[in-house]
Amino acid sequence: MALNNRALVTVYGGSGFLGRHTVRAIAQTGARIRVAVRRPELAGHLQPLGGVGQIVPVQANVRFPDSLLAAAQDADAVVNLVGILLPTGKQTFKSVQDEGARNVAEAAKAAGVGTLVHVSAIGADASSASIYARSKAAGEAAIKDVYKDATIFRPSVVFGPEDEFFNRFAALARLSPMLPLIGGGHTKFQPVFVGNVAQSIVAALEGRTSTKAPYELGGAEILTMRQVMERVLAYSMRSRPLVPLPFWIAKLQGAVLQWLPNPPLTLDQVRLLETDNVVSAAAIKAKRTLDGLGIEPVQIANVVPDYLEQFRPRGQFSIYKA
Repeated sequence: MALNNRALVTVYGGSGFLGRHTVRAIAQTGARIRVAVRRPELAGHLQPLGGVGQIVPVQANVRFPDSLLAAAQDADAVVNLVGILLPTGKQTFKSVQDEGARNVAEAAKAAGVGTLVHVSAIGADASSASIYARSKAAGEAAIKDVYKDATIFRPSVVFGPEDEFFNRFAALARLSPMLPLIGGGHTKFQPVFVGNVAQSIVAALEGRTSTKAPYELGGAEILTMRQVMERVLAYSMRSRPLVPLPFWIAKLQGAVLQWLPNPPLTLDQVRLLETDNVVSAAAIKAKRTLDGLGIEPVQIANVVPDYLEQFRPRGQFSIYKA
């Protein structure tokens, strides 16, 4: 598919963290973008990312198929970025990441859309102990059931200026006298820059990807949770003891804390931490990675220190030395 000013791409969930960067990357190709979100009146910040009239927010909710169909009408391609980290009310893992994914695919098919790109997550597994991971796997299966030639991406933890990863731990380090290492801090991550994920989505829209199996997107480094925490402390110029916390204790804490309005930890998140979040050997061999797409991963050290300066003792006036 050629991305130019004659192409129209509908991006479901385009106002979120990954969505903003994806919309910007697509806009740079000249394509027109319809950003389908639950609250379009709160998506006005996306319009300056493109030219006048290039980016248009519209209302859609993955739990309501009719709204999805309206947003997909006349589109050349659809990108599904809708996902949640915590279930709230009717926004459950099943309704959003499983049934919601199928609803998006069926709406796109009914509208005659030729290209579908779906973003899932590394760790998607129908047999996982985590409800989140199982719902991601179910969403992938639903997408493929409707669109055999859909492109699916599984990113590792995504980092960038507005992320919920490095920012979250830096905020904790500012307030807490210690940082817990769940499971001893041995879980491995391969953080990927949000801009690299957006580049991958553009590559899929342009037909430069395979649809046989999911792509797994990881960054240039594999870090244990302990190393992540050490980076956070270094970049935010804080000194905190790192205290190992056994999984069984973390599960007990998560089971209690998950009932808070904005829980810092849930039982499902602890279960996710029992499995490494890195690109598989199979994906590397098949070149279903950033490298296989010809995309050079952005280094953590080149981005994260800049946006964690807000958490330093003197903020931007602190002098950081790498």
